[in-house]
Amino acid sequence: MTPMKKLFLSLTSAVLLSISMPIFNAQAALPTGVQAPDFQLQGALAGKPLTFSLKQALQKGPVVLYFFPAAFSKGCTIEAHAFAEATDDFKKLGATVIGVTAGNVDQVDEFSKLECRDKFTVTADPGAKVAAEYQTLMQMNGKTLSDRTSFVIAPDGKILLSYTDRNPETHIQKTMEAVKQYANSHS
Repeated sequence: MTPMKKLFLSLTSAVLLSISMPIFNAQAALPTGVQAPDFQLQGALAGKPLTFSLKQALQKGPVVLYFFPAAFSKGCTIEAHAFAEATDDFKKLGATVIGVTAGNVDQVDEFSKLECRDKFTVTADPGAKVAAEYQTLMQMNGKTLSDRTSFVIAPDGKILLSYTDRNPETHIQKTMEAVKQYANSHS
């Protein structure tokens, strides 16, 4: 094989690899046992604007905080439907569900109504500032977004679960297990 052909094949392989891997994680999510950063974000419940405060939500019990890349994307819609279906079960265990996105922040009102099915609050994280505090940033198609990461936070603010997985369907099971474990240990 000629040196020129080897160079061409190497460059072609590099280009194909970069096309097939457009997502880049900047860091690992905050681990269990650390204090969750407090935040307030604008969001919506059932299409109605509101301000969500983590501190206030924790006064009621544990919080299931899940970050997702962008409203109305396929995986995020699947995940929102699954959390909507499980919200009543989380409430029975005293937990609040909250979704946070840095993508399509102008669409959270509509997303909360249609895809979250009026069941839980979804908030906008413009500039991914809260996602950065929780170390859930990723780069996708030249944009900084929040990676698909779920946390369960105890009322004292300690992170009980930190789980990152691109598969939206596993997040419900993992967060529900952590909330049940917390509820059983505090009953």
